[in-house]
Amino acid sequence: MNDVPHQPPQLAKANGIELCYEIFGAVDAEPLLLIMGLGAQMILWDDEFCRQLANRGFRVIRFDNRDVGHSTKFSGDKQLTMTELFKQRVLHIPLATPYRLQDMANDVVGLIDALEIGAAHIVGASMGGMIAQELAILHPDRVRTLTSIMSTTGNPRLPHPTREAAAILMAPPPTSREDYIARFAQTWKVLRVGRFPQDEAKDRERAERTYARGLNPAGVARQLRAVLASGNRRPRLRQIKAPTLVIHGSVDPLVRPEAGKDTAAAIPGAKWLLIDGMGHALPIPMWRTIIDAISKHALGTRAPSS
Repeated sequence: MNDVPHQPPQLAKANGIELCYEIFGAVDAEPLLLIMGLGAQMILWDDEFCRQLANRGFRVIRFDNRDVGHSTKFSGDKQLTMTELFKQRVLHIPLATPYRLQDMANDVVGLIDALEIGAAHIVGASMGGMIAQELAILHPDRVRTLTSIMSTTGNPRLPHPTREAAAILMAPPPTSREDYIARFAQTWKVLRVGRFPQDEAKDRERAERTYARGLNPAGVARQLRAVLASGNRRPRLRQIKAPTLVIHGSVDPLVRPEAGKDTAAAIPGAKWLLIDGMGHALPIPMWRTIIDAISKHALGTRAPSS
């Protein structure tokens, strides 16, 4: 599958910032834009995953969200630890934040404009699913279809992460390259839930590549603040007109399966796919199921015209 056309990473001006993006697939194929989750660089959409999607007839676009990877980094706000952020949330203390999920959705609009594609099939994972939901609410004309993976509505009544998953999220950032590589493997062992030898064999390479592109712990905290400050989308999700698919893992320890069910129930006409044995990750043995579902949904439906 290495013969898939590939446009290497470059920068685009979008919503007043710069976003680093990369494209797999033919120029005239259906545009499909992938949005990654909290603190995750675009390369967490694995190269081969992108190539397989491209071979289904898509022009696959992945990008670094603001504050990670090679996209614009923010600064100047008061730094809070993950624990402090969650305390503010639990105590209902208003969160000061330099941006919210709506701003990150506007980043996506800016990228779509820069690429001159008008609208795209939108696929978001975890926080990326939240951004995708905001995009579909605020800019329905830019979303051909929506796929929300292992994400949530922001409904505060939903179950919390498991203790082990929450501990991973709130752990202080590693202080050296080797510590980061070890933490990466530990994190994904918890989030994948169970043994996935193919993925475990790639953990070090993925960690090294992520580290080489640059880490931004303060940016991850700002992204989390954006999630917490953006509140409950559930009442607004009924506004979504785009054909929607919701995918979730049955053993997700971070964003519990109930959150996926809540998302599917809140969006009119949404299709629901629960993948048995999948945690908060996209493990290699489950790629075919996920890619089949995305492809069938995106190519088999047409978003209503505005």
